[in-house]
Formats: sequence, C-alpha cells, structure tokens
Amino acid sequence: MCPYRLVLEHVTSRWGVLILIALLDRPYRFSELRREIGRHGRGVSEKMLAQTLQTLQRDGLVHRDARPVIPPRVDYSLTGLGREAAEQVRALARWTERRMPDVERARRAYDEARALSSRAS
Repeated sequence: MCPYRLVLEHVTSRWGVLILIALLDRPYRFSELRREIGRHGRGVSEKMLAQTLQTLQRDGLVHRDARPVIPPRVDYSLTGLGREAAEQVRALARWTERRMPDVERARRAYDEARALSSRAS
C-alpha cells in the first residue's frame, strides 16, 4: 500500500476522525478523550483508543505528554501537522452535516429508480 494512502486511512478511520476533531478543542487525558468520543454516541474501547492514538502519534499527528507525577498523568494533543489534518477532517465533517439532506434526497431517488427498474424486469 502506498504510504500516503496508509496515512489517509489512519486520518479518516472511524476513530481517527473523532480523535482528531476532539483534540482540536484542547488536549485531553486518555479517559477524558474516551468520554468525549462517547458523548457523540460512539463508544470506543480502551484498546481501540490506545491503538489509534499510537498510530496517530507514529504518523506525527498526535503528541503524547507523559508526566512523571503520582498518579502518572498523560495528555494527548495535536502536533502542528495533526492540527492541519484535523482542520481538514473537521471541514469534511461539517460539509457532510450541511449536505446530508442532499445526500438523503439522492439516496431516495436512487432507491426509487432501482425499485422501478426491478419491477419492470
């Protein structure tokens, strides 16, 4: 797989999108980020959140700040590269919300045309 396609897959994955958009607002601790994502009706497992954060960190999009205090504190934030990617992803998410009525109309028209076509056969 081409390297850029792999990064695109990471950025546009189900959890990658939600993580990047959430981190645009502010840094989060792991459990806070998990709750924030869950507020949108999409619960993410600890394992999947950890894996996605590690992937985004490896790609240079997320910064992990582990502080040697008791109890340990780890914050996640966007890097400059991550902020740029997150802004693009958020723009696409906003476009999708704005244009959803048009998508729904197109789907209905498609389904109706298919139903008519199958009846005629």
